Amino acid sequence: MYNQKMYALGSKRSTIREIFEYAKKRSAEIGAENVFDFSIGNPSVPAPDAVNESICRIVKETPSVALHGYTSAQGDKTVRDTIAQKFTQRFGVELSGEDLYMTCGAAASLTITFHALANEGDEFIVFAPYFPEYAVFVAGTGAKLTVLPSDEKTMLPDFAALERALNPHVKGVLINSPNNPSGVVYDGATIARFAEILERKSSEYGAPIYLISDEPYRELVYDKETVVPCVMKYYNNTIICYSYSKSLSMPGERVGYIAVNPQADDAKALYAAVCGAGRILGFVCAPALFQRVAAECDGMTADLSVYKRNRDLLYNGLTDCGFTCVYPDGAFYLFVKAAEEDAAAFCERAKKYELLLVNGADFGYKGWVRIAYCVQTERIEKALPLFKKLAEEYGL
Repeated sequence: MYNQKMYALGSKRSTIREIFEYAKKRSAEIGAENVFDFSIGNPSVPAPDAVNESICRIVKETPSVALHGYTSAQGDKTVRDTIAQKFTQRFGVELSGEDLYMTCGAAASLTITFHALANEGDEFIVFAPYFPEYAVFVAGTGAKLTVLPSDEKTMLPDFAALERALNPHVKGVLINSPNNPSGVVYDGATIARFAEILERKSSEYGAPIYLISDEPYRELVYDKETVVPCVMKYYNNTIICYSYSKSLSMPGERVGYIAVNPQADDAKALYAAVCGAGRILGFVCAPALFQRVAAECDGMTADLSVYKRNRDLLYNGLTDCGFTCVYPDGAFYLFVKAAEEDAAAFCERAKKYELLLVNGADFGYKGWVRIAYCVQTERIEKALPLFKKLAEEYGL
């Protein structure tokens, strides 16, 4: 008999994917130009020219057997060394290739990390709103996921709740900045507060509590004054999970990495556990060609001015309509308070105008909706009058 838990996961798509499929069906019925799908975080800006240029040159210059053959299980050494060197130059934290494990994107980075850390009875903490798949990734290890609240006005963590929730079974705290779905960026003071609490509690319990930083949107910030702090500068027991899907607009190529802070307690053993988890999950040797492309293009981004224009257009347009929105410093999502208590009903009413939004309850935050603005700018321009009609229905 097949595994019932796996059946449950495989027989029903996530809500985001359900809306995405509904949008395709609806587009076939009434025309794609009449459907405003804001459901999925699929980059809408082309990859930097350097990505395609690197692909062509690497394919041309590298013998086929070497190019398409296996790399080391943890990734090509030259690739890891190159990315580590660039990380050190950008963030002032000494990394080597021996601290990096190349992965098939952020999902692999996270699942490997959770498996590397979790023992029976362990617990991980995350703050709502959070990416829904975190719950699936943690459940796969047999560990428990505890969800804590954020402040509704700022979407910053409730540290008093963290103090109350921490206990000897907590293995790690997961953060995501810039955040999906709110777009909020944790500043240095916020990261320092995490570090102070976790250092104190780790000392009290006699075991490290890891800070796991999920960073696929690290480069996606739009205002000069916005800085995404490097968490390794603040706290030694840190693991960074990174993906090139968003920064380089290549989510389909599945490449990222895990960075283990070399200053972490027993860092070499921790890295070995990462390698072991990658092995047992089958995540060995990330795509060889795109490892090399990532190393060459690390630190580059797609044209972020498009996302900034979309962010400003949508945020200003919806707040002018009377909606309450969290100002997003990064990522490419707008988190909007539903105009009624039941966000699911709000999303259904929005469908009347062919506006497809994601219920915030899926992100652990009831009464809100997520709007992905990684779409063509003209789609937002055409959608704003429809949002205005929706607002008028609610008397905003």
